[in-house]
Amino acid sequence: MSDARNVAVGVEEEFHILDLTTRQLVPRAEEILQQLDKDSFSPELLKSVVETNSQPTLDLLALRSNLLDLRRRLAEAAGELGLGPAASGTVPILDMDLLDVSRDDRYEQMTEDYQIVAREQLICGAQVHVDVADRDLAMAVVAWTAPWLPMLLALSASSPYWLGADSGYASMRTLVWQRWPTAGVAGSFKTAAEYDQLIADLIKSGVISDPGMVYFDVRPSAHLPTVELRICDACPDVDNVILIAGLFRALVCRAIEEIEAGGQAPPPRAELLRAATWRAARSGLEGDLVDILGACPVPARAMLRRLLEEVRPQLERYDDWELIDNLAEQATGRGSSALRQRRAFARRGLLTDVADLILAETRDVPPAGASLGAAPAVSAPDQIAPVLLERYQPTGYDEVVDEHGAVRPQYRAVMRTLERLGPDTLDQRVGAREAEQTDRGIVFRVNGDSASRPFPFDIVPRIVAAADWAVLGQGLGQRVRALEAFLHDVYGERAAVADGIVPPWVVNDAPGLRHGGRAPRRDAIRITTAGIDLVRGGDGGWLVLEDNLRVPSGIAYAVEGRRLAESVLPELGPPPGILHLGTVPALLHDALIAAAPPALDGDEPAVAVLTSGPADSAYFEHVMLAEEMGVPLVEPGALLVDDDVAYRVDDGRRRRVDILYRRIDEDELFSAPGADGAPLGPALLGAVRAGRVSLANALGNGIGDDKVVYAYVPRMVTYYLGEQPILDGVPTYVCGDPEQCEHVLANLDQLVVKPVDGFGGSGVVIGPHAEPYQLTAARERILADPRRWIGQEVVSLSTHPTWHDSHLEPCAVDLRVCVYAGVEPVVVPAALSRVALPGSLIVNSSQGGGSKDTWIPRR
Repeated sequence: MSDARNVAVGVEEEFHILDLTTRQLVPRAEEILQQLDKDSFSPELLKSVVETNSQPTLDLLALRSNLLDLRRRLAEAAGELGLGPAASGTVPILDMDLLDVSRDDRYEQMTEDYQIVAREQLICGAQVHVDVADRDLAMAVVAWTAPWLPMLLALSASSPYWLGADSGYASMRTLVWQRWPTAGVAGSFKTAAEYDQLIADLIKSGVISDPGMVYFDVRPSAHLPTVELRICDACPDVDNVILIAGLFRALVCRAIEEIEAGGQAPPPRAELLRAATWRAARSGLEGDLVDILGACPVPARAMLRRLLEEVRPQLERYDDWELIDNLAEQATGRGSSALRQRRAFARRGLLTDVADLILAETRDVPPAGASLGAAPAVSAPDQIAPVLLERYQPTGYDEVVDEHGAVRPQYRAVMRTLERLGPDTLDQRVGAREAEQTDRGIVFRVNGDSASRPFPFDIVPRIVAAADWAVLGQGLGQRVRALEAFLHDVYGERAAVADGIVPPWVVNDAPGLRHGGRAPRRDAIRITTAGIDLVRGGDGGWLVLEDNLRVPSGIAYAVEGRRLAESVLPELGPPPGILHLGTVPALLHDALIAAAPPALDGDEPAVAVLTSGPADSAYFEHVMLAEEMGVPLVEPGALLVDDDVAYRVDDGRRRRVDILYRRIDEDELFSAPGADGAPLGPALLGAVRAGRVSLANALGNGIGDDKVVYAYVPRMVTYYLGEQPILDGVPTYVCGDPEQCEHVLANLDQLVVKPVDGFGGSGVVIGPHAEPYQLTAARERILADPRRWIGQEVVSLSTHPTWHDSHLEPCAVDLRVCVYAGVEPVVVPAALSRVALPGSLIVNSSQGGGSKDTWIPRR
């Protein structure tokens, strides 16, 4: 039997040569090849292509180092001439009149024989060779590996652009390649002799001139004792090449084991395999592939997972499982090169941006001799992003870099992409982002400023693990249900007070308690939208920091942050499998409709967003949500209440409003004049009492996000729901309790002190970071009115790399998650990761904080 531990693998890569100024394909390969050795570098049919040849090896990491070294040497030789190598199936910019065939008798004859097929050979591929010395065995292996070839093609798909336009295919190279008479799916051969006879007949017929012109998707090599995979596009990312090489070797080894055990290959279905190849070329990793054994569509990611499980024993035999599994996750996470190229074009509509992306990914070359170590799971940060992480030194729990200084697995692709782009490009993108924000009015006003400024969106995305999100979703839904029950109880019989769950003074002295809170009907939904803030502590565990039940903001900034990221930094757009944000406005609209008053005579409820106007710090959000939901945006001065019915007055015409999505403080709303000049409050309150209009969120909700009430929410969960709390909170001491107040006063320098009705970070004193005079002032305020203050244990907020002054800084982050409450609470698939300024723990936008695009995997 064959020794499956000694099957070497090697790779041939083809590179387009681009002019670094024009990004155009140029016929200058000969100039580059003059500087390089002929054993590792060679010409191709066209003068615009260079081929590299790796050494055969048993070790995939050694293969990777070899490929990187070849790429580095090629890039250096090309760079001296103002040129660059581009590893992709096709390139976006070219001039056919400038291109020419290499000066070689064979290539010139091919051009004469095949005409346009040869002249338009403007494509590059990657070929993988796996040792199979017995040619009869090699022919049998071909049949066993054939069903998985479309999957390998999809992994490599990097050629969406053809002759300067989007082809609509992920691998246009495949369609161009299959013009050759001997390309594509191979037939079935029982022995090598049958195959060799076919080649002889093809040469005799004059269709081809030599065995090297047989271009089947997989074949016994014409010049090496190997099985050769030829179906793949050239890959900008060398890790994709390693992934494909590892999978193909595992497939070959598996086939050999099956053959030697007497197994029979799946019956040949050449027509279906050809169709599956077309499907892979059309969709890449972003669509369905064809399972040729079951003749059914299968999502590419599911097909890849099936392939991994199929060859796992062989991968484990080579100690390749962890490496290949990680690279597969990385590949599906980033999406195909075709997808990334299209995102690059979408940003500004420039093909030069596509070329720059390909060049940058191809030039991802660490210093010669650099090693990956045992596997990506233990890569050091300087091997993932050596420049960007050189000075990065978190002091506590960091979400990207672990305690050993290694980049966490889910962030490796992100950090590699940022490293490829480099500081100069990242600075340029930040400038482009701010300009786009200003043009689109995506602004926010910081406390103390007279004018709005672009809302700070950081370029480094944050990833919330699917398992974490599942727990957060359950815990936040539970929390909102308990708070909803509490609000109904507070403005009803106050059973929790009577039963000793909440002390009477917590309710009676609450700043957020409002007489108008009793106005909504008993079955009304009080919390239509909740904004719950969470943090990760020193151990990485999640904690609820506070609840926002009045007019929580942030969801529009989460949505726009994603749109900006995809526009300005398409290379780092969210990969497939990340929750989309397009449903957010519809979910909000559904929640508002659920809050509609009951008696509408069968009419569709009329929704409006109620804003205080352009002076509001979050006015952009009000405008954006109204537009996205397709509902009007109104100010108090445009509202009129007549006979307990609310109307918006537009050009003298009245239009009924049933639900007002309230983005204005209730005290401000009730004192504001309506359309008739009279104070709006009394009439609007009467309409709410009459059940003719609903305010979302309900009046009086401020008591529910009182920071004293926060301390009692775990009790509420058990009391109202009969459940144990899923999420923990921050240990909190309420100064209205004399004993707890004494503890706070004795430990002011170790606690965080907050006003119970504060928001936006105002009034917060962080004891360990406070000056003595600040602690003295806090002590005096607490003694003057203990009920209005709480103390909390200091939570060492997790940090996250944030682009600041042309480098990455570890900045504190929290997470605002929105919950929309209709029949049941719905956790919105968009979260706002808020980020503090360097050295600060205050993440609130009103205090100068920013945000990050937040990626939430589907599962």
